[in-house]
Amino acid sequence: MKKASRFEKVAARCWNVLNEGKPFTPVFIIGLFLLYHAGEWSQLSFWQDGGMALLWTLPLLALYFTYDFPLHLRTFLWVPFAAAYWLWGGSDLFGLFGLAIGLYFFFTVIFWGTIYYHLRIGTTLWNFTRFWKLVLKNSDSTSGNAQEQIPKVLTLLVVIESAFRLQAAGHQAAESLVYLYFAAAVALFSYLVHRLLFTWKPKEYETYTQNAPADKPLAKKVYMVVIDGCNKDRLEVASSPFLDWLKENGTEFRNMETVYPARTVVCFSSMFTGTYPRYHGIKSNMVYKHGINTESIFDSLRAIGKKGIMLAVAHLVDAFGDDVYTYTAVTKNDVVDAQIINRAKQIVEEENPDLLIVQLISTDQTGHSRGVFYDEYLEKIAEADALVADFYEWLKARGELEDAAFIVCADHGQSDGIGGHGHLDEGERFVPFIMHGPMIAKGVKVDSWQSLVSVAPTIAYLMGAPYPKEARGPVLTDAIAPSTLQTGEKTNGRADSLHRHSGA
Repeated sequence: MKKASRFEKVAARCWNVLNEGKPFTPVFIIGLFLLYHAGEWSQLSFWQDGGMALLWTLPLLALYFTYDFPLHLRTFLWVPFAAAYWLWGGSDLFGLFGLAIGLYFFFTVIFWGTIYYHLRIGTTLWNFTRFWKLVLKNSDSTSGNAQEQIPKVLTLLVVIESAFRLQAAGHQAAESLVYLYFAAAVALFSYLVHRLLFTWKPKEYETYTQNAPADKPLAKKVYMVVIDGCNKDRLEVASSPFLDWLKENGTEFRNMETVYPARTVVCFSSMFTGTYPRYHGIKSNMVYKHGINTESIFDSLRAIGKKGIMLAVAHLVDAFGDDVYTYTAVTKNDVVDAQIINRAKQIVEEENPDLLIVQLISTDQTGHSRGVFYDEYLEKIAEADALVADFYEWLKARGELEDAAFIVCADHGQSDGIGGHGHLDEGERFVPFIMHGPMIAKGVKVDSWQSLVSVAPTIAYLMGAPYPKEARGPVLTDAIAPSTLQTGEKTNGRADSLHRHSGA
């Protein structure tokens, strides 16, 4: 399988400007304003007045970049719109509103949902017949979240267009201050809405990982397959005989929670640093500062002379750098996961890493493009199950699993909507998580709450490596076979596993 080219890495970063909701909003607003006034570009006065109008709109743009308004909080976005329209609106704005809504749905449903997915992963050119329903239901943090983006866009259009007209009419300076007062009022309103009603973020571990390091390595190697975007409930109804076998012959964590926001780069960063976005610095798929701020499990392994490799899509390079071996994601969705597994086998043969993390993406991409409550999504889970089984049996035949732990999980689930993950809607919050190996307890079902921030500390514990410096998750000692568990760790692990989150 081809590596992601430099062009693909740059293109992925550029696409995230439009894919992630926060950067999309200002880009779309400024582009739309310029398009609406395209006939005036030749006039110097347009650029002067338009520049000043943008200046007065910037506080509100910055505010909407800061606040997501997740899930049911989206409803409150209509309050600032009503206020803005009352202050500055009129029927002469309806044409601008129509252009905005039309272009928005063209971008999300036709360009993104149909043309982009057809060219990138081979989705049908009739995808728009389903995709518009996914956009309208969407509850994540992408630009495809129509219930969030449309009220934001309409409010900003009222502000920037009215400010432009005021500038063109020769305003008084005092009149422009109204826009600052308005932004301040919306800021206070937004703060109160989030402070009082945004109650479903997972509670964080306040202390660093408390478990004593293992006296000796329990596992010579760790192999981990992350089925990106695998909805835990849909996995239960899909055909997955190998994962069912793995659950019965290993340890299954039934209440493993992802982090907020549940975006792929954020989740991977939390899993493999053992800490939260406000510490490792990755807060969306759009990475503004290259590299995580904290140590990762790869750093921990280097400290003891061991090597870890992550085989993943291009945008994870922005978080983990050279520890990521990329593959091209511009591949037909029916074959990409098989190619990934073949590449993983090649890495084992050529580099023999002590830790290998493999990201499968077909399930996630099907959820993005077709939705999770359709047969295509179940088929992709079944395909992932067969490929994980193939990889496991291949490793076993080579003798690689004799002293190795084998882990299968998801980084996040998916809800019923395009993108379907970010704000911890139903279906994306809890993820499948299974551990297997000679040092792993057999047939154990752990029902207590756990968090994906335990991944890095657990891998470090298994391999006799130091915990990453900012790691906060407790070691998943419930999964360690009693005969191999270090003295005193069983009690500590059980106590840590009783930690609960708020808003469950």
